[in-house]
Amino acid sequence: MKIVDASVLVCGPGRNYVTVRIETDEGVSGLGDATLNGRELSVAAYLSEHVLPTLIGSDPHRIEDTWQQLYRGAYWRRGPVTMAAIAAVDVALWDIKAKVAGLPLYQLLGGASRDRVRTYGHAAGRDLPELFDSVRARRAEGYQAIRIQSGIPGLQRVYSIAQSANTPGMPVVEDWDTAAYLRHIPGVFEAVRNEFGPELPLLHDVHHRLTPQQSARLAKSLEPYDLFWLEDCTPAEDQSALRLVRQHSTIPLAIGEVFNTVFDYQTLITERLIDFVRSPVTHFGGVTAVKKLLDFAALYQIRSGLHGPADISPVGMAAAVHLGLAIHNFGIQEYSGYPAQAAEVFHPGYTFTDGHLRPGEAPGLGVTLDEQAVAAHPYRRDYLPYNRLLDGTLHDW
Repeated sequence: MKIVDASVLVCGPGRNYVTVRIETDEGVSGLGDATLNGRELSVAAYLSEHVLPTLIGSDPHRIEDTWQQLYRGAYWRRGPVTMAAIAAVDVALWDIKAKVAGLPLYQLLGGASRDRVRTYGHAAGRDLPELFDSVRARRAEGYQAIRIQSGIPGLQRVYSIAQSANTPGMPVVEDWDTAAYLRHIPGVFEAVRNEFGPELPLLHDVHHRLTPQQSARLAKSLEPYDLFWLEDCTPAEDQSALRLVRQHSTIPLAIGEVFNTVFDYQTLITERLIDFVRSPVTHFGGVTAVKKLLDFAALYQIRSGLHGPADISPVGMAAAVHLGLAIHNFGIQEYSGYPAQAAEVFHPGYTFTDGHLRPGEAPGLGVTLDEQAVAAHPYRRDYLPYNRLLDGTLHDW
């Protein structure tokens, strides 16, 4: 079997997505997700110009060798663009291999370690009544674990909280006040616990906005509310920052959605500074790389909590679900659903019921793509937001 064609499909059904399709001479094809939110065209160009042409004529079954070739042979290693491109190729090759075997992907990864994959959903509100309504809506959808995000008094635009429409095609400037945040959030979790009881697993994402000292203060203040985890409390680049947080709090910590290789985790894992790794299959080099990361993490009793918002395409989500079903040290999977238009393009194969995902038994990933629908949903330029303090200073945490 040989690869005879490889292409990149870019579309925007409610969100922008980059998909790789690899074709073989035996008529078996595979899909991979290369979406990098806010940088989609960078990955698409890297794939089209520098990666996919090198695959023509190669054996699609040589997944490990291809991964090493794309990582080591390019000289410029690591980084989100490179690793998203490698991930897309890797997942597409796993899709092909599983289809040839006539098995769902998780069977090639060692078989099921559980019957289903537990997820958490997102609840957010500008104030407590709106937040409570959001929590109730997620519970009605079946979620049994919920991430809690709240507006901050005095701030008009806060990341992950619904706001008014943005100027099309321009970066959004959001507000930030660390002192106000640190004062407000413990009370939010106290109110949520009082309203919904002690059994509901609650999570919170800081979005890398605090210093180590501020993170330690927040973690200590949230301990009474028994969080499932506190996510991305400090900028992820400084691995040693988590030492201070660990010294002052026993709250479980999750980090890594902006990490791209195992080297970003080395200190965090070997010193047990975190409890969950967050890197998605899509941004970390694919199933091959994430499986190795999780095997490494398992030696230190660290579990998975893979990044999975709507900017990871249904192709990338399917890969995460198969992996989550197979690994021993699974923790939880982020899943916030998709825009309605995405269902016109992607037919994922997995199902969501009672707060859990199940991958299905179709060979490969189980995902199909409607190329006519791809053309009906063109890419639209979009940007990630940035933060300024109330005095106008760019917030650099």
